[in-house]
Amino acid sequence: MLSACSACGPPRMDLCHVPASREKGWYLALMAPNVKGPNYAWLDPSRLYCHPQGLKDCLADLLQPFQGDTIDLVAGIDAMGFILGEQGHGGVQGLCPLSLGVLMMLSPLPGAAAAATLQKGFLAIRKAGHLCVQTVAQPYTDYSGREKVMEVRTDAIKPGLRILLVDQWVETGGTMRAAIELVERLGGVVAGVAAICIESSEGGRWIWERYKCSHCVPPRLQPRFDQHQ
Repeated sequence: MLSACSACGPPRMDLCHVPASREKGWYLALMAPNVKGPNYAWLDPSRLYCHPQGLKDCLADLLQPFQGDTIDLVAGIDAMGFILGEQGHGGVQGLCPLSLGVLMMLSPLPGAAAAATLQKGFLAIRKAGHLCVQTVAQPYTDYSGREKVMEVRTDAIKPGLRILLVDQWVETGGTMRAAIELVERLGGVVAGVAAICIESSEGGRWIWERYKCSHCVPPRLQPRFDQHQ
């Protein structure tokens, strides 16, 4: 829900408003469209994360398909994949949704919202050059066509460890596929892939066909997301 203020520019989001009917994906409408041109992604999902109930329901929908599965570790991809992996505060009671949301965003990064919910640890898969420990690296091409390199520490994944990979979005699939390569090179097992949206691109289909996946886009809306409408 938005509240308008003629002197404040764009409409502002009411962080405490929760719709009476919360169907799967209701929070997708909280995402903001691109207003800066083709050098940016077509949507800004981070606006969704400002809404406490939206973030909570998004996380619940992402994890529901993995209930009962064996998952040893959650890995988030630098950088927006860290947010969906940020530690939750399951023991905090009596706070209004807005206060709880602020508390979540101010917390440090010791775990993962997904990892905390599953009571597992959190592994950060980083852009190259940020880790001061021994790493393995994997080159890839991101959604914008830029060549990049990601890396992961070598001391956290042992053979057979089952890892849930989390990112904000899978568009061309290049970033997620590189993360999969790193996990598997170290002997880990990809227990699943979770993202707000996994598009039906060639790379997205490659991931869907080979791994258990979860995303938040209802089937009726998938064509619109694939066409960036």
